Amino acid sequence: MDIFEKLKKKAGPLGQHADDAYGYYMFPKLEGPLGPRMMFRGRMVLNWSLNNYLGLANHPEVRKADAEAAEEFGLAYPMGARMMSGNSVFHEQLDRELAEFVNKEDAVLLNYGYQGMVSAIDALVDRHDVIVYDAESHACIVDGVRLHMGKRFLYKHNDIASLEQQLVRAKKITDETGGGILVITEGVFGMTGAQGKIAEIVELKKKFDFRLFVDDAHGFGSIGTGGRGVGFEQNCNDGIDIYFGTFAKSMALIGGFIAAKKDVVKFLRYNLRSQIYAKSVPMPMVKGALKRLDLIRKHPEYKEKLWTIVRALQGGLKEKGFDIGHTNTMVTPVMLKGSVGEATGVVYDLREKFNIFCSVVVYPVIPKGMILLRLIPTASHSIEDVNETIAAFSAIKDKLESGAYQMDKGIVAMGENL
Repeated sequence: MDIFEKLKKKAGPLGQHADDAYGYYMFPKLEGPLGPRMMFRGRMVLNWSLNNYLGLANHPEVRKADAEAAEEFGLAYPMGARMMSGNSVFHEQLDRELAEFVNKEDAVLLNYGYQGMVSAIDALVDRHDVIVYDAESHACIVDGVRLHMGKRFLYKHNDIASLEQQLVRAKKITDETGGGILVITEGVFGMTGAQGKIAEIVELKKKFDFRLFVDDAHGFGSIGTGGRGVGFEQNCNDGIDIYFGTFAKSMALIGGFIAAKKDVVKFLRYNLRSQIYAKSVPMPMVKGALKRLDLIRKHPEYKEKLWTIVRALQGGLKEKGFDIGHTNTMVTPVMLKGSVGEATGVVYDLREKFNIFCSVVVYPVIPKGMILLRLIPTASHSIEDVNETIAAFSAIKDKLESGAYQMDKGIVAMGENL
């Protein structure tokens, strides 16, 4: 069979709805200045879908630094991979400042967080080693683990007893192979908002010999003392052997970094294929990251404002009887019972009747019969935004529970109305 013919029959769980959902439920276009109010299909909506935790996306000092760096250097400089011709004093400065910020000996800059995580896992382990990772790990971790030629074991999400069972299995193998064990988890799970049980995992080092790799994409900048992440939040930063942070959330930028001991970072600099064989981070992004990091250090009130909004939103939702799971971070999942078809009705009403835009997650990402509406509060939101949203969600919940959104054709049927 021709491979392209096979692709037509194998669209995937999301791709099968592409013709009906594109531009509305999938690949929607939010326009205008980044912030809590943006344009969607010609109308202003209250937006809860931007990973702009500290409100830096349109900060005047950030915009000024970005523009001045683009004017001075353009987007091409420095040209080439960092190892060959793409290094600069500013790249090295950013490495140092990031390491200092998260209290690690050194750090290496990544042009993209996703690729950097995949590449780091590939570089750190060989076929003699065993990886043990959380069942709800982000796709970048899963894809990195798939590259591993040795054994890999999954443990139940945030379940320390399950992790210990898998560590016992891993130890038996490494005792034979002479390899090591790498445990990988997240600081903040981006779908549910739950923190990884990092402190409890660190405690297991007293019983097992392993290294701990933490993906703190959502935690960097938003939790812990001064926004320094989950290790500071849980008082176990020294037990995190390899710390991964991204600029895509609190810093409203592209890129990321890995921080660890000097010898580990030195090894990664010379072995991260995603950095060795890819163009270096452009100078405007480096200078922009330096400015954003400086603002995070100097303005703890941004994080305080974020958490004022978080507490108001989550507290108000719980008071109205909404299930927001076990979140103990900014990520706010609102879980409802309903089909995929009902989910499209819920989202349609939120956007068209209440002018509220948020992300929706359905099967196969979550179990059948469930709808997850994910809200991302930011320091740019207001208490008025929170109150408006809770009122709209209450109306939607009543309508859903009454059966008003029941339909047979799901996305296809709703697509006919767009």
